[in-house]
Amino acid sequence: MPFSRTLPRLLGLAALVLAASSTAFETPAAWSVSRQMIVVTTDGWDVDHGTLRAYVREGTRWKQEGPAAEVTIGKRGSAWGVGLNPPERDGPVKKEGDGRSPAGVFRIGQAFGYAETNPTALPYRGLGVSDYCVDVDSSPYYNQLVDARKVGEKAVAGATEPMRRDLHFNGDHAYRIGFVIEHNPDGRKGAGSCIFAHLWKSPTSPTAGCTAMTDEAMERLLGWLDPSKKPVFVLLPKNEYARLREAWNLPAP
Repeated sequence: MPFSRTLPRLLGLAALVLAASSTAFETPAAWSVSRQMIVVTTDGWDVDHGTLRAYVREGTRWKQEGPAAEVTIGKRGSAWGVGLNPPERDGPVKKEGDGRSPAGVFRIGQAFGYAETNPTALPYRGLGVSDYCVDVDSSPYYNQLVDARKVGEKAVAGATEPMRRDLHFNGDHAYRIGFVIEHNPDGRKGAGSCIFAHLWKSPTSPTAGCTAMTDEAMERLLGWLDPSKKPVFVLLPKNEYARLREAWNLPAP
């Protein structure tokens, strides 16, 4: 066949291949620009603890940064959350008050703490006694950090997440430093709220749905995280991680 007739067919085939490749990459596209990733893996959906590792992407490869750290998660384990990844149906689904940490891929939001300032590169919120995260799903401020002095006391009525836990709960240091895991960022009613990475009480104390760790591990993360590198947070049971690793372009275990 003359080359002049073959060329259009070859170009058409190439276009199909490129389209297929583009479609295949749509799943992790939301975090394809990320160059920092925090990964927490657990031994199963109903397990309340796991291992955290931090990775930096060099070219197309992920490289672990620093040592692994033990963490605790929700007292009832984990469940699929609302984040950057497409919805998954195989496994439990996160609901408000279920005691599970959201599984999936999530943007990392602002850092927060009891001090007015922090040297982290993340946007930082120094917490006051009137700061709350609203976990009442009928509120227009559901899943938002708000100052009751600005939005009014009625807006936080029923909320169980005062952020200055040291002042509200007899010196509790859990939120002395931490950062927001952006689960359910649009505030979908009943899908779960107020998900943070924060300090643990002990290695055997699970959370209500957050991820908790030692002061040392948190300080290391806050010093390492760089918003210009579009950091994301990943939490998955190990079997799900193995199933999705290549499709989602996650670090090799």
